[in-house]
Amino acid sequence: VQLQASGGGLVQPGGSLRLSCALSGDTLNYYNIGWFRQAPGKEREGVSCISSTHGNTYYYEDAVKGRFTISRDVAKNTGYLQMNNLKPEDAAVYYCAIGSGNCSRFPDRFRVWGQGTQVTVSS
Repeated sequence: VQLQASGGGLVQPGGSLRLSCALSGDTLNYYNIGWFRQAPGKEREGVSCISSTHGNTYYYEDAVKGRFTISRDVAKNTGYLQMNNLKPEDAAVYYCAIGSGNCSRFPDRFRVWGQGTQVTVSS
């Protein structure tokens, strides 16, 4: 089982990026998908979570509400994080992960992690 995160890059403030999280070796439907970020010198924090397709629960960190949207494409076995109106404080390495049970913002609730993708927001 492997997660592959992609889609990061350099964007100006106010710009958009869409991160992707592709799962191989298992079915993404069965799991919650979490997105986390870690800036230099800071702890990893939960950004967003979408529950498995047996539930209908979403979580967004307060700082990203109204700007980020989490989703999944069942056919592509891929999760996404659409990030709009990006701010310099959104800059970090973003990680996706899968877990079971209730959606959570806590990293220890997720068991398989992608490798991280760098998001830089700068003019």
